[in-house]
Amino acid sequence: HDMGLIGGVLQPLYVGAPMVLMSAIMFIQKPLRWLQAISQYQATTSGGPNFAYDLCIDKITPEQRASLDLSSWEVAFTGAEPVRAETLEQFAATFADCGFRREAFHPCYGMAETTLIVSGGLRNAAPVIRQVDGIALERNQVVTATGKQEITRTIVGCGQNLLDQKVAIADPQSLTLRPPNQVGEIWVSGASVAQGYWQRPEETEQTFHAYLADTGDGPFLRTGDLGFLQDGELFITGRMKDVIIIRGQNHYPQDIELTVEKSHPALRVGCGAAFAVEVKGKERLVIVQEVERSYLRKLNVNEVVDSISKAVAAQHALQVYATVLVKTSSIPKTSSGKIQRHACRSGFLTGTLNVVEDWSENPEGKAKFIHLQADIDSMLQTLSTAKSS
Repeated sequence: HDMGLIGGVLQPLYVGAPMVLMSAIMFIQKPLRWLQAISQYQATTSGGPNFAYDLCIDKITPEQRASLDLSSWEVAFTGAEPVRAETLEQFAATFADCGFRREAFHPCYGMAETTLIVSGGLRNAAPVIRQVDGIALERNQVVTATGKQEITRTIVGCGQNLLDQKVAIADPQSLTLRPPNQVGEIWVSGASVAQGYWQRPEETEQTFHAYLADTGDGPFLRTGDLGFLQDGELFITGRMKDVIIIRGQNHYPQDIELTVEKSHPALRVGCGAAFAVEVKGKERLVIVQEVERSYLRKLNVNEVVDSISKAVAAQHALQVYATVLVKTSSIPKTSSGKIQRHACRSGFLTGTLNVVEDWSENPEGKAKFIHLQADIDSMLQTLSTAKSS
């Protein structure tokens, strides 16, 4: 993965610093190993996606924490997926007695197309966290929450622009610069932006050669990510392809997924997907969520589904069309641990998810019906082939 390759391997080689490598599988099997390595080798820089810090919070016991010394850890970078304020606070509090400092957190944003990093926090500066009006955010407006709003969103800043690089917030349709305090597509220009995709000229032209229609500035890389700038700090709100639009309102799937996983203790943290499917000409919300292994045999499906539906309705004013509870460690993820929402959506529509139990307001949305429909379609195809031959 580019974060590990460039930030964890090439950077130490460039500056002449020692490094210690650990496979992702070793960490997943036993999260303690990561922090033990930092403690043993007195590492100054290490990091991972948000879920890695969540795993440490959940899996490392007080007795195990007593043996850790994290006082050398100066830069704890976190990126590759949405950075959650709650995770930062819980990790800092949980491992404070081990010498970990909240100021060590380094939320950052980047991608392979920019040779890894686009923005990052200042060293020894605490993460920048903003509370914004959730309803306004769904309309691409950035309004600071005052406490009077029914729905608020907590967003972690991903740092300041770096060196000679330029970041613009653009309207993805008109290709014009968005005014301050509005959400738009993040465009990046600078020396570290790649020339394009290998032997893919059309994609290269669309992605790497964007120009602002109102100013003529460019070329920019179109990241496909949504966000805004505030006092020079870059905030990421979601990914354009993942945004759920229901009744004309934008909803960020990661916000809904956070609401879902917090709605019941039987649900695994960082192991859910929210997406939309079309039902009778309308976009409807579907939830796919892993169940904790310890709850599989005693799962009260009705209670869990009801908790999810009520939480989503209260926090996002949305009605859940279908909820699919899947087995532990079965939800599609990338090699770096990101949820593959499109794969989840495809699995839902084809009935190929590893389902424990599911619910839908329409029986046609349940896995058993989808499997039956697939069997019927296959049978009809076989009969049709036999007739034609």
